[in-house]
Amino acid sequence: MLKEPISITAISSISSLGQTFDEVWESYENDSHFLTEADIGNQSVWVSKLTETVKGAIQILRQSDANYKYLDDSVLFGIYTARKAVGTAGWGEGSNFGVNIGSSRGATSLFEKYHQEFLTEGKSSTLSSPTTTLGNISSWVAHDLKSKGPEISHSITCSTALHAVLNAVAWIQSGMTDKFLVGGSEAPLTPFTIAQMQALKVYSRMPSRAQSRGIDKKNYPCLAMDLDKKQNTMVLGEASGMACLEKGIKKNSLALIEGIGYATEPLEHGVSISTDAQCFQDSMKMALGNLNPFEVDVVVMHAPGTIKGDLSEFNAIKKVFCNKIPFLTTNKWKVGHTFGASGSLSLEMAVLMLNHQRPVSIPFVTYEALPKTIEKVMVNAVGFGGNAVSILLSKR
Repeated sequence: MLKEPISITAISSISSLGQTFDEVWESYENDSHFLTEADIGNQSVWVSKLTETVKGAIQILRQSDANYKYLDDSVLFGIYTARKAVGTAGWGEGSNFGVNIGSSRGATSLFEKYHQEFLTEGKSSTLSSPTTTLGNISSWVAHDLKSKGPEISHSITCSTALHAVLNAVAWIQSGMTDKFLVGGSEAPLTPFTIAQMQALKVYSRMPSRAQSRGIDKKNYPCLAMDLDKKQNTMVLGEASGMACLEKGIKKNSLALIEGIGYATEPLEHGVSISTDAQCFQDSMKMALGNLNPFEVDVVVMHAPGTIKGDLSEFNAIKKVFCNKIPFLTTNKWKVGHTFGASGSLSLEMAVLMLNHQRPVSIPFVTYEALPKTIEKVMVNAVGFGGNAVSILLSKR
């Protein structure tokens, strides 16, 4: 548990769910998913894309500054989302706050563009190096917001955004700063990125003909948290998510961070975790601290839609929570796996459930009961390398 709670005073995201708190919550309240078929390279695949409204706003941002013309989408997504978060929190230009934003894949579009140019022409463009570094997002966001605090970038695969939260909590509790902007941004809908996931044989090839309690699963390309699925169903999505963290309990707090946990799995190979996800067991226990596990009402699972990934996390939850498993949910069946941004979207989902006092259920999952009240929510994330993070949130 933390020395003192840390307030989340603003959250902002862009994804196929929308871009405002109200839009995102409305998207969560129905049984529809936001995955579409798109032509990526020379094939048609399931993906999760930004809304047309957001795409238009990103294009305006790109044209607003001569320097922004050459930036990767992942960077522009981050700048756009960070502006909204900081504005909501009321942090003025030039405020003393830290910035910690990461990405799993980085500047995917520019990497592929510049590499193709090199293969064709035998030389590289002048801006190929500075516009494809992983530090791009945090540095450009800090430049755009004129922040005066520390500026940190990292890539810890799919748990990147929640690792940013860990970093920020450590800085705040050290007394070196009182505010931190954290998050993740990802623009992975490129031919090579999709091909990498297909090479792992985890990408969705739905529809399937399976049926469950009257729900036709063929209508859901990603069956995240369905423990009976017979094939992997991960779908990639583009998104960005930011959160403003402040020391103590603030009047404008959306939720409080009560506990943080992290762990790394002893891996036998680099792409999966053990059948009972020891890393998740350890990270969740650390986040709980001395709290009785029965007090947790909801766990927002990482659950990427793969057979082994979903089941191993579920097994870890059973071991930690024993005979009283909390309400389990995830958003990847609806918005896809957004890699480094996924933890931010899960954090936002948790905050929305706490504020609306309603759980987000999955249509093809059978629930014995729904929680009557939601006081505490655990949010999980993990990535290649078995680097798990768990964040415990409570109502403000």
